[in-house]
Amino acid sequence: MNHRFENALLPAQPFFSTPQQRLALARQRYFEEGVRPSGLVSESVIQSWARCLQAQRHPNEAISFATVTASRAHSAVTRSRILLAAASNELSQLETTLAGTSCTVLLTDPQGIVVHSAHAGYNAEEVLLPLARRVGSNLGEDSIGTNAPGITAHTGEPSVVLGGEHFFGCVQVMHCAAAPIHDIHGQVAGVLDVTSESRPFGFDAAAVVGLYATAIENRLLRAQATEHIVVHLQTSAAFLGTPMEGLAGIASDGRIAWMNRAASRLLGVAMVGPSLHADAVFALDLHSLAALTRRTEATPHRLPNGLNVWLLARMHARDGAQQVFKPAAPAHVTPMPPQPPLLAPEAQPAAAQGTLRASELHLIESSLQACGGNVSKAARALGVSRGLVYRHLKQARKS
Repeated sequence: MNHRFENALLPAQPFFSTPQQRLALARQRYFEEGVRPSGLVSESVIQSWARCLQAQRHPNEAISFATVTASRAHSAVTRSRILLAAASNELSQLETTLAGTSCTVLLTDPQGIVVHSAHAGYNAEEVLLPLARRVGSNLGEDSIGTNAPGITAHTGEPSVVLGGEHFFGCVQVMHCAAAPIHDIHGQVAGVLDVTSESRPFGFDAAAVVGLYATAIENRLLRAQATEHIVVHLQTSAAFLGTPMEGLAGIASDGRIAWMNRAASRLLGVAMVGPSLHADAVFALDLHSLAALTRRTEATPHRLPNGLNVWLLARMHARDGAQQVFKPAAPAHVTPMPPQPPLLAPEAQPAAAQGTLRASELHLIESSLQACGGNVSKAARALGVSRGLVYRHLKQARKS
């Protein structure tokens, strides 16, 4: 086999008329002639083929869908417990969505070990999927070569692998689409995959799996947020509370601790760093953001980059308490004029110059005063637990 893999470009019009012919030509170019088949298959598939060859694997090699040891499978499920809890609702919805197909839904850990699976419909042609969907099955590239969940686990990017794009010939009856789920640290927490055996997808599987993976990721980020103000934003209030919303977590020092990709695109920020603060990105200080958590409807706001967005903010505590999320969702949003600050500087109390905890205490004290000192009523008004109110008051007495 020739492994030179020249970077020569293919002719503008290779001689093929079907996907099968295109894949056959790609495999011939790559595995027999040593030429990268750019334009015939995706770059992620080509790079996966290269990794398989570097591992001294052969396309005609016989493989099996092996499971990891029982202890490793148990550890994978245990480490994924927060992910599984966050994904529960979306996994159920996805299974319902795919009920009329013969697809299998798979959720793996960052290493490609299956931690959850569901079979949408019966398919008498299935031979490999019953093995692949066992909890503990290893779908990593090191085990079964090029496949969508394996590529996504390795790269952290969405991927699609159809039929002959699989490295090993014995699994080329499979069609799979996968998308990553990132955690609060920006690391891959899991991979969501939809796979069909012997039957090509009759729908855009990449779009479907991407939508549900994003919804799971947003739930996971909110579940992992502790002592953060979580800002929800989008250009239309109708998109808040959907997989299309941007999310950003603000820490007690005003630093942006994390954000999802939608927020990154809206804010024009490539990555989160220790010098990235909310006042620079949102043009809102901690007190203004804390005040925003008391509003039940979306608020229009102009970002420093000039973009008009709708904002909601919710305060998350370590005990899991948070305000009820009730976004306004108008059918049509008209262009907004420049918006004044949420609070004028002269209207801000001295606590506005302090930390997030000082701002929280100011809100709690104000609510208690408005509720005549009734802790239960104040907690309900703020949408937090009574324990959180008591802790803040106890800390205030100590200071």
